Amino acid sequence: MMPETRPRVLTGAHFINGDIACAEGALAAGLGLFAGYPITPSTEVAERLSQRLPEVGGRYIQMEDELASMAAVLGASWGGVRAMTATSGPGFTLMMENLGLGVMTETPCVVVDVQRGSPSTGLPTLVGQSDVMQAKWGSHGDYEIVAYSPSSCQEMFDLTIKAFNTADRLRIPVILLADEVIGHMTERVVIPEASKIERVERKRPASAPGNGYHPYATDNDLVPPMAPVGEGYRFHITGLTHDEKGYPVTDAVTHERLVRRINEKVLRQASSLCEYEEASLDDADIVVVAYGCVSRSVRRAIREAREGGIRVGLFRPITIWPFPGERIRELSAQAKAFVVAELNLGQFGRELERFTSKPVVGVNRAGGELLPPEPVLAAIREAASW
Repeated sequence: MMPETRPRVLTGAHFINGDIACAEGALAAGLGLFAGYPITPSTEVAERLSQRLPEVGGRYIQMEDELASMAAVLGASWGGVRAMTATSGPGFTLMMENLGLGVMTETPCVVVDVQRGSPSTGLPTLVGQSDVMQAKWGSHGDYEIVAYSPSSCQEMFDLTIKAFNTADRLRIPVILLADEVIGHMTERVVIPEASKIERVERKRPASAPGNGYHPYATDNDLVPPMAPVGEGYRFHITGLTHDEKGYPVTDAVTHERLVRRINEKVLRQASSLCEYEEASLDDADIVVVAYGCVSRSVRRAIREAREGGIRVGLFRPITIWPFPGERIRELSAQAKAFVVAELNLGQFGRELERFTSKPVVGVNRAGGELLPPEPVLAAIREAASW
């Protein structure tokens, strides 16, 4: 690592955009390596880190494409450093094979996806929220992922730190599922003192280096300890189905046990991982669900509906995955309808329908523009008339 020449944590109040807040959050979390390929609207994350990482002893590398970027991140993580990449929809798609490798090898890392209009090249400079399902199901196989959705520049900073801590605690890739509006808007971001920033360390082997180390042996939390490459521990890393020693095994029992464990270690933590914000829900019989930039427009729609006598409130999922299904079930007991507003054709809304028998009204847009309050207000009034 290179020597530090500037502070890693820029404590104080700053007026910065969301992408830069994300970069500073990564630095505050202890980022050691960023590997990526420039892509709008996430490029400012890479640009900032290309300047700042060398100043704090870290490494920045621009790879030839997103496949290689994800591979470099996984390799750096096994080297013992916190590693991250940032991209948008098309690049996120290219990363999916190696995201699956990260799941199978239980490699902690952070992937930032600043979403734009899609599919394909789509609308590179305009907003979208169409990677919700890709974040969960983009790679092949059965696995559980954690994805956070920021709705402010402050949350871009805070949730980046949380993403690293979750990744190291559970030994999984974690996704920061942002959007172009939040990435490019500029707001006040307060960065605390370094001593007040939480850092969750990876579980380390209890034994000294030697032939007895089993890299995938676990205890009650189902998360195996992780020894960095180069410290004398001998082990094998593979994307193939493997036993506790890390070596390939092709029988059904081993595969079943492995896949169930890498799912269960996340599912067991679902209640603590699911974070959300609620506003005006105490007496609400209509619940508006929105995340990311759309939640900002929804607040105005709710305020105007309340002024008109409609009992409506906001449910803003901060954790997109695991899906906050249990809370949706609880809200269904009081709600007569849900309104789900998002910048896609109904991805989060379709998942929500699995957890409620109440009507779900989708307010959807895919044109690359921020959803204004008016169509949300119209949907609220429609639901209130039932």
